[in-house]
Amino acid sequence: MEHDHESHDAGPGFDERAATWDDEAKVARAALIARRIAEEVTLTGTERLLEYGAGTGLVAEALRDSVGPITLADSSEGMRAVAQGKIDDGRLPGARIWSLDLSSEPVPVGESFDLIVTSMVLHHVDRLDDTLQAFHELLVPGGHVCAIDLDAEDGSFHGEGVHVHHGFDRDAFAARLRAAGFTEVSISDCGTVDREGAAFGLFLAVATR
Repeated sequence: MEHDHESHDAGPGFDERAATWDDEAKVARAALIARRIAEEVTLTGTERLLEYGAGTGLVAEALRDSVGPITLADSSEGMRAVAQGKIDDGRLPGARIWSLDLSSEPVPVGESFDLIVTSMVLHHVDRLDDTLQAFHELLVPGGHVCAIDLDAEDGSFHGEGVHVHHGFDRDAFAARLRAAGFTEVSISDCGTVDREGAAFGLFLAVATR
């Protein structure tokens, strides 16, 4: 999971791409996302952060100096291995790594977070409402979820034959967050992502537990 994946559970494809995942565009996008999150959520430097569908941990890496303990969750072994390298070399000191898919696995027992961030992941998730409910369960009261994803599009972002949500209508996505129990839902622009010469809009949804 994480940016631009062809499918939520493609497995080996992500594993093979992990070593070259952190290109200039993805690093720049992660930096933008981190700035936008800091603009929307007051960060004290102590927040327990879960980056869900973290891939190589790019967004957590960009937020590192603004939050507290970091947990990275991803279903790709290759992505987790690259993230582990960042822990080992000091780019993500002290971070934990989980193999976790909340659309099909239970919420980890005894765990709680102040901030959950997920970027370009949820349009790959079939059981999206279950995943949003799991986020709600994992957050402490007053905690925030920050979800960055594609605006509704015509299917050309991934092309034919890929089973994904074709982005999200912002009002409909906000309604799903409220249905999962979240309050104070806001959705704002979060840049664009280019694919084969076309620019696709991204949004940042912020909601409170």
